[in-house]
Amino acid sequence: MSDTQIPDAPDSTRRTADGGHHDAGDHGYSKQLKPRHMSMIAIGGAIGTGLFLGAGGRLAETGPSLALAYAICGLFAVLIVRALGELVVHRPSSGAFVSYAREFMGEKGAYTAGWLYFLLWAVTGIADITAAATYAHFWSAFTSVPQWTLALIALCVVLATNLISVKYFGEMEFWFSVVKVSALVVFMGVSVFLIATRHPIDGHTPGLGSITGHGGLFPSGVLPMMLVMQGVVFAYAGLELSAVAAGETVNARSVVPKALNSIMWRIGVFYVGSLVLLSLLLPHTAYSAGQSPFVTVFAKLGVPGAAGIMNLVVLTAALSSLNSGLYSTGRILRSMAMAGSAPRFTARMNKGKVPYGGILLTASFGVLGVVMNYFVPTEAFDIVLNFASFCILATWGMIMICSLLFWRRSRRGLVHRPAYRLPWAPYSQIVTLLFLLAVLVLMCADGGVGTRTAMAMPVVAAALVGGWFLTRRRVAAIAAGGRSPGEGHDAGAAEPPAGTAGDSDRER
Repeated sequence: MSDTQIPDAPDSTRRTADGGHHDAGDHGYSKQLKPRHMSMIAIGGAIGTGLFLGAGGRLAETGPSLALAYAICGLFAVLIVRALGELVVHRPSSGAFVSYAREFMGEKGAYTAGWLYFLLWAVTGIADITAAATYAHFWSAFTSVPQWTLALIALCVVLATNLISVKYFGEMEFWFSVVKVSALVVFMGVSVFLIATRHPIDGHTPGLGSITGHGGLFPSGVLPMMLVMQGVVFAYAGLELSAVAAGETVNARSVVPKALNSIMWRIGVFYVGSLVLLSLLLPHTAYSAGQSPFVTVFAKLGVPGAAGIMNLVVLTAALSSLNSGLYSTGRILRSMAMAGSAPRFTARMNKGKVPYGGILLTASFGVLGVVMNYFVPTEAFDIVLNFASFCILATWGMIMICSLLFWRRSRRGLVHRPAYRLPWAPYSQIVTLLFLLAVLVLMCADGGVGTRTAMAMPVVAAALVGGWFLTRRRVAAIAAGGRSPGEGHDAGAAEPPAGTAGDSDRER
């Protein structure tokens, strides 16, 4: 089978004889994720640390207007996932948007998208193990255990389970999502009952008075609500996980759209609905950055064991987020390694068909989180949250640029848009990109951790540029169907099937 170049496409993107694009990094996986896995991954993917822990400090800072911030960011998150879903239906790939960036933007675009996504989950993993350690300190049995020790234990446990097989990952995420969703449903049911019956909580009567009697919707003004959007964006990290998992799903073109269609209502119900209820139950001053707002409610309610159960749920959410990060970056790095833009060892797969090289690389950054929890335990979460927010903005921006280029190419007759598509293109992409730019400006102007994080971005940009110059010869050689000078054979990396770019030059 021979390959032909796509007209008006980067040299590294090829079309097979059957007319479809192929990414060498998609070969070798075991398609063991089932529709029920995909459904719960989509529902629970973004229900994690950002909501369960981060919402407490943001409520204290901005008040009830936080629900409005979540609604605005959620709207754009839906557009981004819808755009990514269209690309998935166009061509399912474990490389996800990195593979699409390669197809529509060339290897430089794939390199940039991939490493920014890796940084996103590397620092998010630090936030997750920090959150897990914070949650564990809720119980007296762990109070005397150093935070860094608990963070290390969390990292080791999740890493070990992630390396077995994708089937175990799917099962873990399925049950993690069941726990998270069930807990939120129970919380919302109890909250509605408490508000309807005006049952006192720690001497306070829930209802509209929790809002109107404590500064109204904007107790600190409109600007704090706008500034907090950089952190709210972090809460939606994980929405793109379904696209990455599509490469290991049977019948992805039919399963993924059904899973993604649930995003709109879950954002409205779980995120915005939960925050509205939290605002009605207690004044915003009752919440704090050091404790999950859900735990705060149950602790003040005085129900024996209820706060401990909810704390166990939010601990599960943090571990679920860490599990997802290790999974997704392992697949993304393998896609990049097969193209030459990531270290060759990240393409290695174990007997369970798990790309363990990339997973271990991401986990190694978790060790940095352990160190941060040793030296700055009280600031670790806020520091990595802001850095992760920048990476999310960049990743989402790359997704929308890919979507825009895909739409443009469809207008020229070079590709065909599927029935499942982003509505109102190209205006949806343009408006979303402007929103992401506005959030970035707000991040740079907040005068706090966000500003300091923005000042570090030139260092990240310089590292990306330097890395590209180090890898570009190997990338060009692989894209041309050859091997870069001095590159030996990597026995651990699975090879592309016959008929794909570079097939004749790779050992079997």
